[in-house]
Amino acid sequence: MPSAEEPRGQLEVFLGCAPGVGKTYEMLARARTLADEGVDVVVGVVETHGRAATAALLDGLEVIDRVPVEYRGTVLLEMDLDAVLAREPELVLVDELAHSNAPGMRHEKRWQDIEELRDAGIDVLSTVNIQHFESLNDVVARITGVTQRETVPDAVVRGADQIELVDIEPRALRQRLAQGKVYDAGRIDGALANFFRQGNLTALRELALLWLADRVDDKLAAYRAANAITETWEARERVVVAVTGGPESAGLIRRAGRIASRSSAELLVVHVVRGDGLTNRGAADVGGLRQVAAGIGARLYSVVGDDVPETLLEFARAMNATQLVLGTSRRSRWRRLFDEGVGAAVVRDSGRIDVHMVTHEKAAVRNRLDIRDTRFHRPGSWILAVLAPLALTGVLALTNEYLGFTSQSALFFVVILAVALLGGVVPAALSAVMSGLLLNYFFAAPTFTFTIAEPDNIITLAVMLIIAVAIAALVDSATVRRRQAQRAGRDAELLALFSSAVLDGAGVSGLLQRVRETYQQTAVAVARKDDRTETVAHSVGENPPLTAAEADTVCPAAGGEYQLLLRGPEVGAADQRVLAAVASQVAAAVERDRLEAEAAEADELARTDELRRALLAAVSHDLRTPLAAAKAAASSLRSPEVVFSEEDTAELLATIEESVDQLASLVGNLLDSSRLAAGVVRPRRTRTYLPEVIHRAGAAVSRRAPGTPEITVDIGCDWAVTDAGLLERALANLIDNALRHGGDAIEIRTESVPADDSDERRCRIRVIDHGPGIPAEERSRVFTPFHQYGDQNRQTSGVGLGLSVASGFVSAVGGTLAVAQTPGGGTTMVVELPAEHDRADDPEGGA
Repeated sequence: MPSAEEPRGQLEVFLGCAPGVGKTYEMLARARTLADEGVDVVVGVVETHGRAATAALLDGLEVIDRVPVEYRGTVLLEMDLDAVLAREPELVLVDELAHSNAPGMRHEKRWQDIEELRDAGIDVLSTVNIQHFESLNDVVARITGVTQRETVPDAVVRGADQIELVDIEPRALRQRLAQGKVYDAGRIDGALANFFRQGNLTALRELALLWLADRVDDKLAAYRAANAITETWEARERVVVAVTGGPESAGLIRRAGRIASRSSAELLVVHVVRGDGLTNRGAADVGGLRQVAAGIGARLYSVVGDDVPETLLEFARAMNATQLVLGTSRRSRWRRLFDEGVGAAVVRDSGRIDVHMVTHEKAAVRNRLDIRDTRFHRPGSWILAVLAPLALTGVLALTNEYLGFTSQSALFFVVILAVALLGGVVPAALSAVMSGLLLNYFFAAPTFTFTIAEPDNIITLAVMLIIAVAIAALVDSATVRRRQAQRAGRDAELLALFSSAVLDGAGVSGLLQRVRETYQQTAVAVARKDDRTETVAHSVGENPPLTAAEADTVCPAAGGEYQLLLRGPEVGAADQRVLAAVASQVAAAVERDRLEAEAAEADELARTDELRRALLAAVSHDLRTPLAAAKAAASSLRSPEVVFSEEDTAELLATIEESVDQLASLVGNLLDSSRLAAGVVRPRRTRTYLPEVIHRAGAAVSRRAPGTPEITVDIGCDWAVTDAGLLERALANLIDNALRHGGDAIEIRTESVPADDSDERRCRIRVIDHGPGIPAEERSRVFTPFHQYGDQNRQTSGVGLGLSVASGFVSAVGGTLAVAQTPGGGTTMVVELPAEHDRADDPEGGA
């Protein structure tokens, strides 16, 4: 690792959409410019692919000799990482970032070599094509029909300090290919007709441009966050559509999708969880909207906020949105006089964000009247408690000659009832007292005095006060219960939201990410506490809090062992009830993962111990037998006391050779089994000519088999998509097993058969012997490592790995291996492989 004085090396990547666009040429041109400026530049590895113009740029640059590595009879030249590190240049050129190193090198992938160079403080220039990105592998396969075998994690490229797009029009690239500037003449026609089709190149170019745009957008978001910039920068069109979860929401998302598509904008869907009872939404609706959003390439965010307009605008500004889409309000006109609604508030405060109001059929459906949601509630109710009785008094004074005391009292009752509904107990009591005094002073005889002549009037005034207080108390009680129900509904919706993430298999990181999005936090972590320390088990977001002291909000889980640490806007006490339940879910998920890891480790140790004991038991006999035979034959030949004839000498030498072959086969199977168990087998599937593979496998077995085995081959299927080397190893093990257990005569047949679940064809290979066969109850165990049928009376050598290794290799190349009974007696091993197809192989290539 670099020291504090030696910073980590910089990485610059030249990105292209396909081989031949000029990535390596641009990299070499940059290197020559830097070398002319005095930078110490060396070439670690550059692939010119026979392109003269590219090779000419290597002249004058120091090239580190590559390391030859022999692999399957071919010598591969790989970058000498140790030589580059020992040379300690300022800058090194390492072509083809996604390249897989040959087996035996220190790192499996070339990008890992680059990371080690950067750790040593060395700057690196490299190249990569968009089709080699790990996240785009399936997309590229659907577009081009080619599955890329060599990939690089997106995070490696995103971590580069600089990315330069080397772009070229598809027509120009095809013209360059036709002129022989990319491939030699023998590959041009096939490349033009397959991978380098106009549509393929156009789609790959768009992928490269979009990926780079996303990367630039990430850099912009990081800069805005670091500098606390909330004002919208219209660098890229981004559309946010707000939904309630109601029946109109799906149509609103589709309408916003059409708005976004017209400007090639990114679409984000936001759902504000408020629990105010204004919309009939639920977790099921939100789940359906998530599917609708995913169907048009958008993502649904659920955020918490009591003030919906403010929450929507905060979310839109945080996402640097340029447009906001809302559905039209369901409020009636008179209600908008008292409360402008979400849409009007958003339009008023939107600033530079364009707001689209989209009409829908549900806009005409009005919600049930709720007068306590108006702006008169509480603050205005005190004003109404005073002004309403005074206003009514003025009106009644003008109509005094037409109305009697009873009618006037009834009208004052109406005023008190309105104040009670809107304001609560105290404003209603104040209104009742004022109404009683005004009714007594102006309308009860004798008028203009507070003297009450009639006892009925006293009762009327008292009842007015009692009714006002009773109605106000009832309304307040209902309001409290309503708010509690709303809060409970909101909590239930949030819990359903988080529970759906658990059911969808989101895992710990997925749950934390959902918490971060819902409560608009910058980072969330789950930490495990003990008596002295806090250990972060999982985290999401940038710069997550590592201790409770660093967090803005701390929410312990049930039991107190785990706690959620949130960095961002402080979460209120009401929301922490939900957070506590989520924290318990996260803690349970962490514990489950830990227990599963421990169980897997224990299971792996048990399997390893079982294999070790089985290996020792098998090796104690099967390795010692050929060793003893070879030792005895060699000792006899070296003995000075005995003179052997030529025939005896030849027989002893044959014994040594046969024993060594047996040892080589046993050791080879042991090594192959360990490679399969470690998961390091990397197949290279291509269009393979089966008769040649079968011939090589049979010849290899015949050379070391005693006697003269008879192998009959019947070819009915010539070609399959497989790895020729791995298939040969698998067939050799199957043939060897058939000869050792089924006699000296076996048959190998190939045939083309339809696949079980599609119209595609499969190539079936049968290895048939006519020996004693395998009982039906034993067939399910024959591919188990170290298992041999009839172990108690073994007469053949082997550690029981041949069929296990064959099964592993066949699975690695995308095939299946099964065992069946040979009609008339014996065993048939059945291999099925994908038949040949018309897709072109993955184009090799650099720039």
